[in-house]
Amino acid sequence: MKTCLLIVDPQNDFCNPNGALFVPGADADAVRLGAMIDRIRSKLDTIKVTLDSHHRLHIANPIFWRNAAGDHPSPFTIITKEDVQNSLWMPFDPGLYARVLFYTEQLEKNGRYQLCIWPEHCLIGAWGQTVADPVCQSLLRWEDRPAVVNWLAKGSNIYTEHYSVVQADVPDTSDPGTQLNTVLLNDLQSYDVIGFTGEALSHCVANTGQDIVANFAFRYIRKIHLITDCSSSVPGFTHIADSFLSEMKASGMQFCTSVDFLT
Repeated sequence: MKTCLLIVDPQNDFCNPNGALFVPGADADAVRLGAMIDRIRSKLDTIKVTLDSHHRLHIANPIFWRNAAGDHPSPFTIITKEDVQNSLWMPFDPGLYARVLFYTEQLEKNGRYQLCIWPEHCLIGAWGQTVADPVCQSLLRWEDRPAVVNWLAKGSNIYTEHYSVVQADVPDTSDPGTQLNTVLLNDLQSYDVIGFTGEALSHCVANTGQDIVANFAFRYIRKIHLITDCSSSVPGFTHIADSFLSEMKASGMQFCTSVDFLT
């Protein structure tokens, strides 16, 4: 039996209480996840880990936007298409107006999220981007096999959010890294069992899961085991997580806990 564990964004900014975008419960998630990896490491053929990887200048960060007074939006501000049209919020470069208007329009058509301004998080090379210690140490022990963790960076394109490792929210036609990752999808389909978990359940886990299911044949979806006790939601967005869980259960994805997986 060929097994894969896909971990979404187990990073300090999400999993550490001192992180810029700490997800309540994610610190305990990381402890459980690390313990699970240690318990089943001889049964795991592959571990894939996604890493949110942002520049400070990013369309979902305050510095990208300003209002007529020159002020930046506060974290958790929602910017809509109408806000752009009415110049309530404007990009740092006026020449980007058409681009950000198109972006906010596409987000509304996607029906997942409007543009949310986040606290600066997972900045490339900074402490918050690194993997939370309980998970990091367990990954290093797994590599003793010897083996190599497959790291999957996402989010460095400053013009689009990239919650899902499968594709950006609005793919950039000039950037292949934001477009549908068929190599990853084809590789995942080659496994008999896929463990799937990470942070946050309401955002990067949800979008990754939805994109995998949308591009998998039904017979492959049954291979995916969502490890429910190693994933938490951003406060205020739990309704998205609830909807995601219902959708995944209906699609045929299996649910388990870190104690049950590969027992």
